[in-house]
Amino acid sequence: METWRIVAAGSFILGGLIMVLVGMAQARDRKHARQADVWRAALVGLAVVGVVAVLIAYLLPPVAAWGIVAATAIAVVFVTMMD
Repeated sequence: METWRIVAAGSFILGGLIMVLVGMAQARDRKHARQADVWRAALVGLAVVGVVAVLIAYLLPPVAAWGIVAATAIAVVFVTMMD
């Protein structure tokens, strides 16, 4: 496996885990939300991050892989910095 794939997948996983935590917090903050809703958000988010990370690591071309990593980084900055 090429080094750039490992770096891209690792970067995406880091950003993806942050986005999963944000999604869990938003699920928790909804009115009438149950603990099961938070766990469901976590499982769905982790499944999506896992599938996309595998695609980055093995299948996607470099432009698409780095585009997804860049979009994730922009989303993390936007979501964590807004008030």
